[in-house]
Formats: sequence, C-alpha cells, structure tokens
Amino acid sequence: MTALTLSTAAAPGLRADAIVIGVAKGAKGPVVAPGAEAVDKAYDGRLAGVLETLGASGAEGEVTKLPAPSGFKAPVVVAVGLGAEPEKDAGFDAEALRRAAGVAARALAGSKKAAFALPLAEAADAGAVGEGVLLGAYSFDAYKETGKDAKAKSGKAPLAEAALLGGKPRDKAYKAAIERAAAVSEELNRARDLINTPPNDLNPEAFAAVAQAAAKEHGIKVQVLDEKALTKGGYGGILGVGAGSAAGPRLVKLSYTSSKATKSLAFVGKGITYDSGGISLKPAGHNETMKCDMAGAAAVFAAVVAAARLGLEVNVTGWLALAENMPSGSATRPGDVLRMYSGKTVEVLNTDAEGRLVLADALWAASQEKPDAIIDVATLTGAMMLALGSRTYGIMANDDAFRAAVHEASEEVGEPAWPMPLPEHLRKGMDSATADIANMGERMGGGLVAGLFLREFVGEGIAWAHLDIAGPAFNEGGPFGYTPKGGTGTAVRTLVRVAERVALGDLG
Repeated sequence: MTALTLSTAAAPGLRADAIVIGVAKGAKGPVVAPGAEAVDKAYDGRLAGVLETLGASGAEGEVTKLPAPSGFKAPVVVAVGLGAEPEKDAGFDAEALRRAAGVAARALAGSKKAAFALPLAEAADAGAVGEGVLLGAYSFDAYKETGKDAKAKSGKAPLAEAALLGGKPRDKAYKAAIERAAAVSEELNRARDLINTPPNDLNPEAFAAVAQAAAKEHGIKVQVLDEKALTKGGYGGILGVGAGSAAGPRLVKLSYTSSKATKSLAFVGKGITYDSGGISLKPAGHNETMKCDMAGAAAVFAAVVAAARLGLEVNVTGWLALAENMPSGSATRPGDVLRMYSGKTVEVLNTDAEGRLVLADALWAASQEKPDAIIDVATLTGAMMLALGSRTYGIMANDDAFRAAVHEASEEVGEPAWPMPLPEHLRKGMDSATADIANMGERMGGGLVAGLFLREFVGEGIAWAHLDIAGPAFNEGGPFGYTPKGGTGTAVRTLVRVAERVALGDLG
C-alpha cells in the first residue's frame, strides 16, 4: 500500500522521483492549476505554454512528463489533466482531484516517492487526492512471478510513497481526512483483491476465513453459518444455490457496534464466488469473469471493516451470502421449489438467477434484527448493464426518500449511480402456479424484476435499497482515473458514506 504523508515543503527542495502538478483545460489552452505556483515560477511563468507545445490540453486523464527545472531535487515534473477549468472563485471538485491523482499514481508505478502539488484548498481536497493516489496505485500481483526477473515480467511495483504538498500535518481536519482516505482505500483495495482472486482459491469457506481474520483484527463480532447450521436454520435459498458445488455455502454475519450509536444499518452482499449458471449453464464467453460475482459481498465486507476502523457512531451489520453456483448431479434444477428462510416458497425457473435466492435468505435474516435501513449490493443482472452501461449502477428502493439519499451519497463519493423504479405491473410476471413466487418474470425490465423479487424478502416497515452493480463491479477494459482493470470495489465508498451520514443524523 502506498504511504501517504502531508508536507509543507516547497516543491523545488523536496527529494522525490517526480513532482505531480495539475493542469486544467482552459478556454484558450492549458492552465496550470493552483498548488503548482513554485513549479510555474521556476519555468519563468511559462509552464502552460511549454505544456501546450508538448501537446497537453488539460483534458481529464492526460499525462505529460517533462524535465524538472534547474535546481529542483526531483528530476521530473508530471502534469496531469484535471478537465475543464472551474468558473472563477470555484475550486476543482473532489472527483476531478481523485481521478487526476489516480492517473498520476498509476503513471508513476515503479517510483519510490512522488510529491503531489495538486490544488488543496481545504482538508476535503487532501482526502480526495489521498484516495485517488491509494486507489490509482493499486495493482494485483499475488499470482505473478517473483524473483530477480519479476520486475521485467510482471510489471513495476506500485508507487511507494506520496507526499501531498500544501497539506497541513498539524491540522486536525487534514490529518483526519488523510486517515479516512487510508482506511477506506485500504479496505476498498482489499475488496478488489478478493474480487480478483481466482475461484479455485476463493470459495465460500475461504472467503469466510478472510472475514473472520479481519473481524478479529478490528474488533468486529463475526458469526459463520456452515451447511449444517444453514440446514438447521432453513436457509433454502443459500443451500439451493450451493447444492451443486463440492464447496459448501456459508452465511457470514459481521457486527460492528458503537456505544454511542442511536441508529443501525444492515448491509447485505451477494457472494457467489463462482457462477457457472448451474444447470442453466452460461453460454461460452460468459464464464471467464464470473469470479467477480461475489463483488457485492466484498463491498459489504470492506464497508463494515472501514466503519469499524473509522469508529463511526452507528451500528453496522454485514451479511455475506456465500455460495458457488455449479452444475452437478446434486445441483438445483429448473422447476425445483425451494423453501426460503422466510418460509416463502420459490419456484426456480432459471438456476442462473441465483443471486436473488441467496440475497433473499440474507435479507430476511437481516430484517429479523429490525435495523433502521437495509442496503443490499449485488452483481445481479445483465439487464442492468444493458440499461446503464459498464460504469453506472442502479438503485432501487421501497422508499423514494431513502433511494434519493443513497443516490446523494453515491454522488458525494464519485460512484456513478442512477435511481431506478420498481414498477408494480412487473410483479405479476413472477406468479407461480406451484409456489409462492418464481425467481424469474418478464424478460424486459429484468433488472427491475429482480428488485421486485428481493423486495418480497424485506421486513415490513424497514427502509431498503438495492444496488445492482453488475456493470461497474469488474472493469474488463483498460484502467481509467483511479479505476484499475479487474475488480473495482464499486459501492464500498457509497456504503461508508451512507453510514457516515446516518451517524451524523443527516441521511434524510
């Protein structure tokens, strides 16, 4: 993990491998952003012109490297694009800083130390830059070759240290912002590691073991239900999905409590450690990334640990519904009926609609504790990807105000999301002649149908939101901003922000 420090040092005298500055896209060309005044002065005030000559425009994600001025102890200046120049007297928003810092950190892989001279008008800006650095520097190399030739074969090591120039090391607000950035980013990166881990090494039992170890480290109470306990408890959804696998399912409950809390939240995560589709086998070309089908559980796990590390004054319980969906002689068949933990029966028309089955059991379990609100997170439907693309997740809820509050939280932390409806007319499509409900309904609006199914298993009077992160949970393209290729950790920051707002009493 990259080390973060706040520094009041001047850029010219700081020993580092590079000085990172921001450049914005102005009406007449690139504009050097605040924070880089000393660097611009060393170029006799002509840095913007030099950058323009080198082809820089200030566009978001753009990186331009140039030799540092004479007298600087760092050999290189790295100019990173911040996007459009803000209006007069308006600063750069947090997401612009986060993305620019992430791009720069990734560009500086292999460096020991970099000084970030980006705009830091307030403590929140330092937090945004810190997050961007830590998330952008991320790399998953656990399975790459080690030894003397590893650097050449498996890529450069992440940036080792980032000093944020203009930060105030003795200021409580700045220190708190950096500490928060470190806690959230470290746990989000842990979620990324889980998502990227191949399914032969991360089955439900292994995931549960990771959760148990983290819980012990951070004072979180943990309970793990294995096959025997799930059978005794009547968790038919989780057991039905895991029936075809040699690796048995698990339900993990993580409980963080604060002595000062007056509100409680429950987070529920879909944790299908590998999804073959079961008997309703996925077609060729749709299996290769299905190790990511536990991204919802990874996000919930990371958010609970982050809440504990931050000491938030709210009780947060995480439910990880873990199973491996495989075809075998013991697998659930299309046409089978499962009796869920709630007592409802579900006719399974498609075994590849399995996420809603494990979530249903976990949602009902969470409801029995009567939290003030429940949020579930799941890579649930391809339909949501068709609707919103690969970078935006959908938010459904049984309460419009709560849905709006969760959406506001997602916007605050820079996680693109969009409110989606739960049209009542789609519920009829899940009527079953055999059971209380079927796990499939109308094909059109499939993401909304899945949300309606989940709503059936939320306790009465509890505010609930469903985050379908199928699109942004796993990035199959190239890295961008602070988002790497592979597991992204989507929804971790939204969940943490919701918990923070509830703790402060301002969720709405």
